[in-house]
Amino acid sequence: MYYDPNLRKLKPSHYFVGNMAGPVWKNIYRLSDEQIASLDEAEEKMEIMDITEAEEILLGMLEDDPKCVPVLNNLGHMNGRYLSEFEKAVEYYDMVLEIEPDNAWARDERRRYRRYLTYD
Repeated sequence: MYYDPNLRKLKPSHYFVGNMAGPVWKNIYRLSDEQIASLDEAEEKMEIMDITEAEEILLGMLEDDPKCVPVLNNLGHMNGRYLSEFEKAVEYYDMVLEIEPDNAWARDERRRYRRYLTYD
């Protein structure tokens, strides 16, 4: 595979080409085109600091699929990075690790936000 400067990084570590019809990353979670588009939209909302809208999109997706790891990871990321809701971030990463115990991203992020909780 070659490097394409038009790639946009989606959180966490997925890549999607905006001018192509589908993902260029391996869709190991078997996300539908609608789910991929919704995740992309939520991530775009986070980037422009429209956190309320991003949260609505992600929580709606979670209602449809409560064990969707990419959604749970994005909710953890949003709560930790954008909202500084570290306890909530840890809860979402705990959910990911219940489903996928070897998920290094969730484990590392959970560790980071747990550490933030110990700061006074």
